[in-house]
Amino acid sequence: MCQISGASRAGYYRSLAEEQPEREQMLMRAAIQQVVLEHRRRYGYRRVTRELQARGLAVNHKRVLRLMREDNLLAVQPREFVVTTDSNHSLEVAVNLAQRLNLSGINQLWVADITYIQLWREFVYLAVVLDGFSRKVVGWALSRSLSSRFTVAALEMAIAERQPAPGLVHHSDRGVQYACKEYAVLLEQHHMVASMSRPGNPYDNARCESFMRTLKREEINASTYRDLEDLRANIAVFIEQYYNQKRLHSALGYLSPRDFEQTLENQQTPKAATMICSFGKTSTRLLGPGTQTPSPAPDPNPRLDTVEIPS
Repeated sequence: MCQISGASRAGYYRSLAEEQPEREQMLMRAAIQQVVLEHRRRYGYRRVTRELQARGLAVNHKRVLRLMREDNLLAVQPREFVVTTDSNHSLEVAVNLAQRLNLSGINQLWVADITYIQLWREFVYLAVVLDGFSRKVVGWALSRSLSSRFTVAALEMAIAERQPAPGLVHHSDRGVQYACKEYAVLLEQHHMVASMSRPGNPYDNARCESFMRTLKREEINASTYRDLEDLRANIAVFIEQYYNQKRLHSALGYLSPRDFEQTLENQQTPKAATMICSFGKTSTRLLGPGTQTPSPAPDPNPRLDTVEIPS
Protein backbone atom coordinates (compact mmCIF):
# COMPACT_ATOMS: atom_id res chain seq x y z
CA MET A 1 0.00 0.00 0.00
CA CYS A 2 2.82 2.40 0.93
CA GLN A 3 4.65 1.62 -2.33
CA ILE A 4 1.55 2.24 -4.41
CA SER A 5 0.68 5.53 -2.71
CA GLY A 6 4.26 6.75 -2.43
CA ALA A 7 3.92 7.33 1.32
CA SER A 8 6.55 6.29 3.84
CA ARG A 9 5.78 3.47 6.27
CA ALA A 10 6.49 5.79 9.19
CA GLY A 11 4.03 8.36 7.83
CA TYR A 12 1.41 5.70 7.24
CA TYR A 13 1.65 4.42 10.82
CA ARG A 14 1.53 7.95 12.26
CA SER A 15 -1.62 8.69 10.27
CA LEU A 16 -3.11 5.36 11.26
CA ALA A 17 -2.36 6.03 14.95
CA GLU A 18 -4.25 9.30 14.78
CA GLU A 19 -7.24 8.01 12.81
CA GLN A 20 -7.47 4.35 13.88
CA PRO A 21 -5.41 3.90 17.06
CA GLU A 22 -6.71 0.40 17.78
CA ARG A 23 -5.79 -0.86 14.31
CA GLU A 24 -2.36 0.80 14.53
CA GLN A 25 -1.82 -0.91 17.91
CA MET A 26 -2.73 -4.28 16.40
CA LEU A 27 -0.39 -3.80 13.42
CA MET A 28 2.46 -2.70 15.69
CA ARG A 29 2.02 -5.81 17.86
CA ALA A 30 2.06 -7.95 14.73
CA ALA A 31 5.25 -6.28 13.50
CA ILE A 32 6.94 -6.81 16.87
CA GLN A 33 5.86 -10.45 16.95
CA GLN A 34 7.20 -10.97 13.43
CA VAL A 35 10.66 -9.66 14.40
CA VAL A 36 10.72 -11.67 17.64
CA LEU A 37 9.76 -14.89 15.86
CA GLU A 38 12.20 -14.31 12.99
CA HIS A 39 15.00 -14.12 15.55
CA ARG A 40 13.61 -16.98 17.68
CA ARG A 41 13.18 -14.79 20.78
CA ARG A 42 16.88 -13.96 20.76
CA TYR A 43 16.31 -10.21 20.49
CA GLY A 44 15.62 -7.99 23.48
CA TYR A 45 13.49 -4.88 23.16
CA ARG A 46 16.40 -2.63 22.11
CA ARG A 47 17.30 -4.73 19.08
CA VAL A 48 13.63 -5.24 18.21
CA THR A 49 13.24 -1.45 18.26
CA ARG A 50 16.23 -0.99 15.97
CA GLU A 51 14.94 -3.63 13.58
CA LEU A 52 11.48 -2.01 13.45
CA GLN A 53 13.04 1.40 12.82
CA ALA A 54 15.19 -0.08 10.05
CA ARG A 55 11.96 -1.35 8.48
CA GLY A 56 10.53 2.15 8.48
CA LEU A 57 8.34 2.08 11.59
CA ALA A 58 8.29 5.06 13.92
CA VAL A 59 8.44 3.56 17.40
CA ASN A 60 10.53 4.08 20.55
CA HIS A 61 12.07 1.47 22.83
CA LYS A 62 9.74 2.20 25.75
CA ARG A 63 6.67 1.29 23.74
CA VAL A 64 8.34 -1.82 22.32
CA LEU A 65 9.29 -2.96 25.82
CA ARG A 66 5.75 -2.45 27.08
CA LEU A 67 4.17 -4.36 24.19
CA MET A 68 6.69 -7.19 24.38
CA ARG A 69 6.08 -7.53 28.12
CA GLU A 70 2.31 -7.54 27.66
CA ASP A 71 2.54 -10.17 24.90
CA ASN A 72 5.13 -12.29 26.75
CA LEU A 73 7.71 -11.80 24.00
CA LEU A 74 10.73 -10.83 26.09
CA ALA A 75 14.00 -12.53 25.18
CA VAL A 76 15.04 -15.84 26.71
CA GLN A 77 17.04 -15.24 29.91
CA PRO A 78 20.57 -16.61 30.47
CA ARG A 79 21.56 -19.46 32.77
CA GLU A 80 24.60 -19.67 35.00
CA PHE A 81 27.96 -19.55 33.18
CA VAL A 82 30.64 -22.15 34.03
CA VAL A 83 34.38 -21.43 33.77
CA THR A 84 36.40 -23.90 31.67
CA THR A 85 39.88 -22.37 31.92
CA ASP A 86 42.69 -24.53 33.31
CA SER A 87 45.65 -22.19 33.85
CA ASN A 88 47.36 -24.42 36.43
CA HIS A 89 50.28 -25.50 34.24
CA SER A 90 53.99 -24.84 33.77
CA LEU A 91 53.81 -23.84 30.09
CA GLU A 92 54.99 -20.47 28.86
CA VAL A 93 52.37 -17.71 28.72
CA ALA A 94 52.36 -14.52 26.69
CA VAL A 95 52.07 -10.93 27.88
CA ASN A 96 48.72 -9.15 27.39
CA LEU A 97 48.97 -7.11 24.19
CA ALA A 98 45.24 -6.89 23.46
CA GLN A 99 44.56 -4.37 26.23
CA ARG A 100 47.07 -1.98 24.62
CA LEU A 101 45.90 -2.44 21.02
CA ASN A 102 43.95 0.34 19.33
CA LEU A 103 42.19 -1.36 16.40
CA SER A 104 41.34 0.22 13.06
CA GLY A 105 40.36 -2.77 10.90
CA ILE A 106 39.75 -6.49 10.63
CA ASN A 107 42.44 -9.17 10.98
CA GLN A 108 44.46 -7.09 13.42
CA LEU A 109 43.26 -8.87 16.57
CA TRP A 110 41.65 -12.28 16.99
CA VAL A 111 40.22 -13.40 20.33
CA ALA A 112 39.68 -17.03 21.32
CA ASP A 113 37.84 -18.81 24.12
CA ILE A 114 36.19 -22.08 25.21
CA THR A 115 32.78 -22.79 26.73
CA TYR A 116 30.91 -25.92 27.80
CA ILE A 117 27.55 -27.13 26.48
CA GLN A 118 25.38 -29.67 28.31
CA LEU A 119 23.69 -32.31 26.21
CA TRP A 120 21.25 -34.95 27.44
CA ARG A 121 23.91 -37.43 28.57
CA GLU A 122 27.21 -35.58 28.40
CA PHE A 123 29.11 -32.30 28.40
CA VAL A 124 30.81 -31.12 25.22
CA TYR A 125 33.03 -28.11 24.57
CA LEU A 126 33.04 -25.34 21.98
CA ALA A 127 36.13 -23.36 20.96
CA VAL A 128 35.68 -20.14 18.97
CA VAL A 129 37.88 -17.51 17.33
CA LEU A 130 36.44 -14.02 16.74
CA ASP A 131 37.73 -11.02 14.86
CA GLY A 132 38.25 -8.41 17.56
CA PHE A 133 37.17 -5.50 15.33
CA SER A 134 34.06 -6.83 13.56
CA ARG A 135 33.06 -9.45 16.19
CA LYS A 136 32.63 -11.98 13.38
CA VAL A 137 33.16 -15.62 14.32
CA VAL A 138 35.94 -16.74 11.96
CA GLY A 139 36.61 -20.20 13.41
CA TRP A 140 34.96 -22.73 15.73
CA ALA A 141 35.14 -26.40 16.71
CA LEU A 142 33.30 -28.86 18.99
CA SER A 143 34.82 -31.64 21.09
CA ARG A 144 33.87 -34.14 23.78
CA SER A 145 37.11 -33.39 25.65
CA LEU A 146 39.19 -30.36 26.59
CA SER A 147 42.17 -31.52 24.56
CA SER A 148 44.22 -29.02 22.59
CA ARG A 149 43.18 -30.58 19.29
CA PHE A 150 39.82 -28.80 19.03
CA THR A 151 41.25 -25.34 19.80
CA VAL A 152 43.83 -25.97 17.07
CA ALA A 153 40.99 -26.99 14.72
CA ALA A 154 39.12 -23.72 15.43
CA LEU A 155 42.26 -21.71 14.69
CA GLU A 156 42.91 -23.67 11.49
CA MET A 157 39.36 -22.88 10.33
CA ALA A 158 39.93 -19.18 11.03
CA ILE A 159 43.21 -19.17 9.11
CA ALA A 160 41.64 -20.92 6.12
CA GLU A 161 38.69 -18.51 6.18
CA ARG A 162 40.61 -15.25 6.53
CA GLN A 163 44.18 -15.85 5.32
CA PRO A 164 45.53 -13.10 7.63
CA ALA A 165 48.72 -11.18 6.89
CA PRO A 166 51.71 -11.60 9.24
CA GLY A 167 51.55 -9.64 12.49
CA LEU A 168 48.03 -10.44 13.63
CA VAL A 169 47.69 -10.48 17.44
CA HIS A 170 45.97 -13.60 18.82
CA HIS A 171 44.50 -13.16 22.30
CA SER A 172 43.22 -15.88 24.64
CA ASP A 173 43.16 -16.84 28.30
CA ARG A 174 46.06 -18.72 29.90
CA GLY A 175 44.45 -22.14 29.58
CA VAL A 176 46.61 -25.11 28.70
CA GLN A 177 44.77 -25.49 25.37
CA TYR A 178 46.22 -22.15 24.20
CA ALA A 179 49.61 -22.39 25.90
CA CYS A 180 50.42 -25.87 24.57
CA LYS A 181 53.17 -26.51 22.02
CA GLU A 182 50.79 -27.42 19.17
CA TYR A 183 48.96 -24.13 19.41
CA ALA A 184 52.13 -22.06 19.79
CA VAL A 185 53.68 -23.74 16.74
CA LEU A 186 50.59 -22.98 14.61
CA LEU A 187 50.71 -19.32 15.64
CA GLU A 188 54.39 -19.14 14.81
CA GLN A 189 53.93 -20.82 11.42
CA HIS A 190 51.48 -18.10 10.41
CA HIS A 191 53.50 -15.26 11.97
CA MET A 192 50.90 -14.40 14.60
CA VAL A 193 51.77 -12.73 17.89
CA ALA A 194 50.43 -14.39 21.03
CA SER A 195 48.66 -12.40 23.75
CA MET A 196 47.08 -13.76 26.94
CA SER A 197 44.80 -12.39 29.64
CA ARG A 198 46.02 -11.49 33.10
CA PRO A 199 45.42 -14.17 35.74
CA GLY A 200 41.87 -14.17 37.07
CA ASN A 201 40.74 -11.28 34.85
CA PRO A 202 38.01 -12.40 32.38
CA TYR A 203 37.40 -8.79 31.28
CA ASP A 204 40.59 -8.94 29.20
CA ASN A 205 38.73 -11.27 26.83
CA ALA A 206 35.40 -9.45 26.99
CA ARG A 207 34.60 -9.76 23.27
CA CYS A 208 34.66 -13.56 23.38
CA GLU A 209 32.87 -13.66 26.74
CA SER A 210 30.11 -11.51 25.22
CA PHE A 211 29.70 -13.89 22.28
CA MET A 212 29.55 -16.90 24.61
CA ARG A 213 26.78 -15.26 26.66
CA THR A 214 24.85 -14.50 23.49
CA LEU A 215 25.26 -18.06 22.24
CA LYS A 216 24.10 -19.55 25.55
CA ARG A 217 21.13 -17.21 25.92
CA GLU A 218 19.86 -17.15 22.35
CA GLU A 219 20.64 -20.66 21.11
CA ILE A 220 21.85 -23.22 23.66
CA ASN A 221 19.45 -22.46 26.52
CA ALA A 222 16.51 -22.09 24.11
CA SER A 223 16.99 -25.43 22.37
CA THR A 224 17.44 -29.16 22.98
CA TYR A 225 19.76 -31.40 21.00
CA ARG A 226 19.65 -35.14 20.30
CA ASP A 227 23.40 -35.64 20.18
CA LEU A 228 26.70 -34.00 19.25
CA GLU A 229 25.98 -34.02 15.52
CA ASP A 230 22.61 -32.36 16.04
CA LEU A 231 24.32 -29.71 18.17
CA ARG A 232 27.02 -29.24 15.52
CA ALA A 233 24.41 -28.63 12.81
CA ASN A 234 22.51 -26.10 14.94
CA ILE A 235 25.69 -24.29 16.01
CA ALA A 236 26.69 -23.98 12.36
CA VAL A 237 23.34 -22.42 11.49
CA PHE A 238 23.46 -20.03 14.45
CA ILE A 239 27.02 -18.83 13.82
CA GLU A 240 27.29 -18.84 10.04
CA GLN A 241 23.74 -17.98 8.97
CA TYR A 242 22.42 -15.96 11.90
CA TYR A 243 25.08 -14.39 14.15
CA ASN A 244 27.57 -13.45 11.43
CA GLN A 245 25.00 -12.55 8.79
CA LYS A 246 21.90 -11.12 10.46
CA ARG A 247 22.19 -10.40 14.19
CA LEU A 248 22.46 -6.71 15.03
CA HIS A 249 25.40 -5.90 17.31
CA SER A 250 25.16 -2.85 19.54
CA ALA A 251 28.96 -2.33 19.53
CA LEU A 252 28.85 -2.17 15.71
CA GLY A 253 26.21 0.56 15.53
CA TYR A 254 23.46 -2.07 15.30
CA LEU A 255 24.91 -3.71 12.20
CA SER A 256 25.60 -7.40 11.74
CA PRO A 257 29.28 -8.42 11.51
CA ARG A 258 28.85 -9.09 7.78
CA ASP A 259 27.30 -5.68 7.10
CA PHE A 260 29.91 -3.99 9.30
CA GLU A 261 32.75 -5.56 7.33
CA GLN A 262 31.07 -4.60 4.06
CA THR A 263 30.94 -0.96 5.14
CA LEU A 264 34.69 -1.15 5.85
CA GLU A 265 35.33 -2.33 2.29
CA ASN A 266 33.66 0.82 0.96
CA GLN A 267 35.85 3.09 3.07
CA GLN A 268 39.45 4.12 2.58
CA THR A 269 42.24 1.73 3.54
CA PRO A 270 42.26 1.68 7.37
CA LYS A 271 45.24 2.86 9.34
CA ALA A 272 47.50 0.41 11.09
CA ALA A 273 46.55 -0.68 14.60
CA THR A 274 48.69 0.94 17.29
CA MET A 275 49.74 0.02 20.80
CA ILE A 276 49.05 2.35 23.72
CA CYS A 277 52.04 2.23 26.07
CA SER A 278 52.35 4.12 29.35
CA PHE A 279 56.11 3.67 29.55
CA GLY A 280 57.16 5.29 26.28
CA LYS A 281 56.13 6.54 22.87
CA THR A 282 54.28 4.29 20.46
CA SER A 283 56.56 2.66 17.92
CA THR A 284 55.88 3.05 14.19
CA ARG A 285 57.53 -0.23 13.27
CA LEU A 286 54.99 -2.53 11.59
CA LEU A 287 54.61 -6.16 12.61
CA GLY A 288 52.68 -6.68 9.40
CA PRO A 289 49.99 -4.98 7.32
CA GLY A 290 47.52 -3.43 9.73
CA THR A 291 49.39 -4.09 12.99
CA GLN A 292 52.12 -2.30 14.93
CA THR A 293 54.28 -3.33 17.88
CA PRO A 294 54.85 -1.16 20.97
CA SER A 295 58.10 0.19 22.30
CA PRO A 296 60.09 -2.32 24.40
CA ALA A 297 58.05 -3.54 27.37
CA PRO A 298 59.42 -4.22 30.86
CA ASP A 299 57.89 -7.73 30.75
CA PRO A 300 59.02 -9.35 27.46
CA ASN A 301 56.65 -11.67 25.64
CA PRO A 302 58.15 -15.19 25.55
CA ARG A 303 56.57 -15.70 22.13
CA LEU A 304 57.97 -12.55 20.51
CA ASP A 305 61.39 -14.10 19.90
CA THR A 306 60.70 -14.18 16.15
CA VAL A 307 59.68 -10.51 16.02
CA GLU A 308 62.32 -7.82 15.92
CA ILE A 309 61.45 -5.03 18.36
CA PRO A 310 63.50 -1.83 18.14
CA SER A 311 65.58 -1.01 21.18
